[in-house]
Amino acid sequence: YYETAPLPTWLAFTAHHLPVWWHHLESRATLVLELAVPFLIFGPRRARLAAAFSLSFFQICNAATANYGFFCYLAAALGVFLLDDADVERAGARLGRYLPVRIRAGVTRLLSIHGPIDVQPRARPAALRWLGRLAAALLVVISLVDGLYEFTEPGRALAFAAPLVELNQRFRLVNTYHLFASITRERIEPELQTLAEGADLSRADEEGAGTDAAWTPQYFWHKPGDPRRAPDFVAPHQPRVDFQLWFYGLAFRRREPAYVSTLVERMCEDPAAVQPLFRQPLPPRPAAVRLVYWQYQFASAAEHRATGAWWRRARVAMSRAIPCPGVVPVPR
Repeated sequence: YYETAPLPTWLAFTAHHLPVWWHHLESRATLVLELAVPFLIFGPRRARLAAAFSLSFFQICNAATANYGFFCYLAAALGVFLLDDADVERAGARLGRYLPVRIRAGVTRLLSIHGPIDVQPRARPAALRWLGRLAAALLVVISLVDGLYEFTEPGRALAFAAPLVELNQRFRLVNTYHLFASITRERIEPELQTLAEGADLSRADEEGAGTDAAWTPQYFWHKPGDPRRAPDFVAPHQPRVDFQLWFYGLAFRRREPAYVSTLVERMCEDPAAVQPLFRQPLPPRPAAVRLVYWQYQFASAAEHRATGAWWRRARVAMSRAIPCPGVVPVPR
């Protein structure tokens, strides 16, 4: 998980090299946190506080080891609704001891805007209550059936539930498990490379062959890229192209998606338009662009200490050279 997350942080490298027994503990703890702890939300005050602490700590660990945009922050913020007014005031008072005077005064005013709110529940018609219970029960059943189809082999025992699965697929009533449906075992990274203007295009055949020294890799800001560059923290910012290219790496043998084709066109015709996506200056008039696909793995702790490398990588595939429009191939 740490190695194949879309945009891991440098703490993921450390977590990846923890002992095996710890990873077994993590996997079991995750199931408890996601399948059992949420039921504490409906319990008394102490149970809700335990749920708020456990789920918030879980999101802190996620945010510390991978960049998921604002997902982890929003999920952790939901824990505020599990606190009573007294809990919020107590937390604000303790936090205020470590804040500057101006910020402490602002927090105090914010917490004192509303006093305790006396909400008188309104009686709802019995038919409406039963309709809500029926809808909740239907969602629970569909979620259970969808999970069984996801994690088991559908057989005769689940044949009766096929209409429910089709209903869910049609209307998206229940999401697949977790932020991603499964954890991938390989990390394939597409890398864009440019050929300098005036270079010999005839050497770039259908298999993408050519002199590698003539091609310049163009590194994105937050992709692994150079194996010696440490993974960084970027959340809650969401670098959409960097993130999306991770999904493209999962199915790199298929035809490239439209945004990749558009990116290649812009690198040829208008490099300035896509320059903010890349670390180094793009060539103003490249002769060609190609995609090289690398399998990335975290370097071992010994390799990291010896060479400073965070990743090791091996080339697994390469596209043909894509000539930029208006470029005349140089004969051999």
